[in-house]
Amino acid sequence: MSWHFTSDPAVLRAAAGPHLAADPVRNTAVLTLMESSPRLGWWTEPDGRVTGVVAVPRPGLPSLGVTTEAAARALVLPDGTPPRELRGETAAVEAYREAAGRTGTVLARTRLFRLGEPVPPDPVPHGRARLATAADLPLLRDWTTGFARAIGEEPEDDYTGFLTARVTEARLHLWETPDGRPVSMAAVSRTVGGQARVHLVYTPPADRGHGYAAGVTDAVGRAALDAGAAHVLLFTDLANPTSNALYRRLGYRPVTDHLGIRFTGPTPRP
Repeated sequence: MSWHFTSDPAVLRAAAGPHLAADPVRNTAVLTLMESSPRLGWWTEPDGRVTGVVAVPRPGLPSLGVTTEAAARALVLPDGTPPRELRGETAAVEAYREAAGRTGTVLARTRLFRLGEPVPPDPVPHGRARLATAADLPLLRDWTTGFARAIGEEPEDDYTGFLTARVTEARLHLWETPDGRPVSMAAVSRTVGGQARVHLVYTPPADRGHGYAAGVTDAVGRAALDAGAAHVLLFTDLANPTSNALYRRLGYRPVTDHLGIRFTGPTPRP
């Protein structure tokens, strides 16, 4: 039993394709990060079965896909170091933490939702959804910085490439008021393995409370379904009952809970 790592998404697909395809919804983190992560891993049992997968988009910060607790307990990164942070389904992350004897700070407790039958917001907010364009990029950069701060992350210096990809691929929607003023945004990942994940849902503080986020989230989810996604997903913060209730009203149904931890305890011995 061991973890194996590669920098080539094609190698991961060849080794762990059936495992990823068996549950693309719960494997959303690895599927979504696969093309951009410099390190990808899979865990094999003695009989060769793959029972765990991980993407490492940045050094020391792995995100688990569907992974057994036994595989999670044995997680060590390619350079032999333990994770500085770990994200994944709650049971797997807790299994690693307990086995490694490490303490840490909870970064997020989230819930993965899958869109069933879309339900339009009630009441429908004033205005309409539209695709973002290159002309919106300065505003989108400011909003993405605000989004990062709102979820407790340190904003990056430049989001131009990140946003341009979503705009040029028609994956970022805006909600605008009847007079054409943008008031909310939401994006969706590329569809990989039949799944696409809604993210970057943000309304500036001055425009909250009018249902704009519901309008743009409904629009971007329907667009993903129309573009061929079999599963439209999103994560919610369990500490935010408002957003959890909102997404349920829009037709999203809970799948599983996730945990993110930044470790502060002792480093496990090799």
